[in-house]
Amino acid sequence: MEMVWKRGIFSILTRYLILIALGVGINVLYFIFTPLTIYPVYFLLDIFFDILIIQNILIIGESSITLIPACVAGSAYYLLLIFNLSVPQIKFSKRIKMILFAFVVFLILNILRIFLLDVLNVTSSSLFDITHKLFWYLISIVFVIGIWFTEVKMFKIKEIPFYSDVKFLYSKSLLKK
Repeated sequence: MEMVWKRGIFSILTRYLILIALGVGINVLYFIFTPLTIYPVYFLLDIFFDILIIQNILIIGESSITLIPACVAGSAYYLLLIFNLSVPQIKFSKRIKMILFAFVVFLILNILRIFLLDVLNVTSSSLFDITHKLFWYLISIVFVIGIWFTEVKMFKIKEIPFYSDVKFLYSKSLLKK
């Protein structure tokens, strides 16, 4: 019983320390995902348009598109990481697969989102503004929640983020009678 307690506490501390460290250093996520987002968008747009890239700016004819950190959506990756690390009792290898799955799926969806918005912008579509706002306020959230629910089903996750850790701590605490 004592060993389960120690392993549980070690697991909780490790997972939440990683989350805190990445929360403080969220720029690490932007450092990783900025080029992984910008270059595929550039290559997709290059299929259809004559395009030039300068750092985070895509130039297509008379249009220039600046991909700001919000476009990269580092906070969405962080939220997916929070979901994945706040669930207890997952083997390390399975957790790595879950995180990679979440990140790769979101990266692909985000690249396609930016590509679509860029095409709408470059073609001066009247749908650009509403589509951009729809993605900004709703669809990006749906992406993250959809990815998480897909993970729950695909990886057969039985625990609930945060709640399962709190429940474990409570069961081992002095507060329990």
